[in-house]
Amino acid sequence: MTAIRVCALSELEQDSALRVEVDGVAICVVKDSNDDIHAIGDVCTHGDVSLADGFVDGDTIECWAHGSAFSLLSGRPLNLPAYEPVPVFAVQIQGDDVFIDPSVKKDLS
Repeated sequence: MTAIRVCALSELEQDSALRVEVDGVAICVVKDSNDDIHAIGDVCTHGDVSLADGFVDGDTIECWAHGSAFSLLSGRPLNLPAYEPVPVFAVQIQGDDVFIDPSVKKDLS
């Protein structure tokens, strides 16, 4: 599968998230305080809620429902009640467009 355009950079506000869906995969696209763009699985692993509705702080996003924070870099939960990571996807920026391929997980090694 090739990367799909999910939004324009201009649609993303600093320290905020946007929920997009690509081929049935819910993805949380985040612009952090350094203007870096991240893409992680949008569904909290503790509860079936959207992480895009959460709170961005630095390179983390906190689930609004129960307070689990996830690293935008690794997808790992940083506190309970979540203990399973969310997937992290590679992001490509071309001009003002953000592209994601949901079949390609970001290499975290």
